Amino acid sequence: MLTLRYALVAYVKSPVGEFVENLRRELHPDLPHLGAHLTFLPPRPLQGTESAALQLLAGICGQAEPFEVTLGDMESFVPTTPTVYIRVGHAASRLRELHDQFNTQALAFAEEWPYIPHLTIVKMPTEQAAQQALGIARERWQQYSGSRRILLDRLTFVREDAQNCWVDLAPVPLGGRLVSP
Repeated sequence: MLTLRYALVAYVKSPVGEFVENLRRELHPDLPHLGAHLTFLPPRPLQGTESAALQLLAGICGQAEPFEVTLGDMESFVPTTPTVYIRVGHAASRLRELHDQFNTQALAFAEEWPYIPHLTIVKMPTEQAAQQALGIARERWQQYSGSRRILLDRLTFVREDAQNCWVDLAPVPLGGRLVSP
């Protein structure tokens, strides 16, 4: 039986988000489509109820004003994991601060790796495939001429319902109140 896992993300619904989704399809067309997103809390089981987690998120997010991040370089987590990603440049420390605030009470979890603010491009099956994908991704990213800035004004609490299948549970605005799902 699947242990329910939850995460907190900020979807990227802009030209750079479209770039990421297209690049993901190019590099690993077999993967199910996942919306481009910045992860605030990586997948984890809850230490309480969904309701308690949402109350915690609403309280923290209600006190956090929207802010802008700028995407930096294309990198990979090889050899730790065969994942290609874009590092968050400007405002990475703000993401880390919020991550640490969220990682408590119902959402507390001892994560396997240190939190690095990033926008995942693709997780490949092998290190070699990730290295090849990184080369292509760097080339595409260098050619990308659109804005690399993202306004973060809303996060989304999500639940994994099947492997690689995530369901949005609730949008959580920054600087505001919880929006009903």
